[in-house]
Amino acid sequence: MSLLSLSLQQINQADVRLCQLCNRQSKRFSVRHLFRIASRLGNGVFWYTLMIGLLLRFQMAAVPAVLHMLAVGLIGTLIYKFIKGKTLRPRPFNVYPTIICVGKTLDQFSFPSGHTMHAVAFSMVAVAYFPGLFWLVTPFAVLVALSRPILGLHYPSDVLAGAALGAVIASASLSL
Repeated sequence: MSLLSLSLQQINQADVRLCQLCNRQSKRFSVRHLFRIASRLGNGVFWYTLMIGLLLRFQMAAVPAVLHMLAVGLIGTLIYKFIKGKTLRPRPFNVYPTIICVGKTLDQFSFPSGHTMHAVAFSMVAVAYFPGLFWLVTPFAVLVALSRPILGLHYPSDVLAGAALGAVIASASLSL
């Protein structure tokens, strides 16, 4: 076995162990309930509500931010669906019986986490236009990211990849 292969195997084992540790937290009802809510809201409800709230509060001044968030969301969706279709990584609960799915899946593949990607991208764009939103969107994005392995839906590496992808998409869009 090559050194690279051994290293990748060790990284995968650490990823699975961390996923199992996170997922065990969902045995407590209060934890499971909190992260199910975060996951559900992170599926678009929170972000669309935020966009509507910005439009209601700031009216025409919010239009550029909302259009930017919608564009980042569309681009992100296209990119992550393409990557999921190429990697075809099964969700952890489908591979490891010790990981229990306590959330709802939107598709059968795990890599990358679309919820996390969108949470990071939307947060970065929202804060770029409205810095005062940092204290609202950042904790929420963290809850969404944590919800994925806790609910057994993603490996931690899926979440990290989704966060990185969301940051790249948002950063690129903000630099244009």
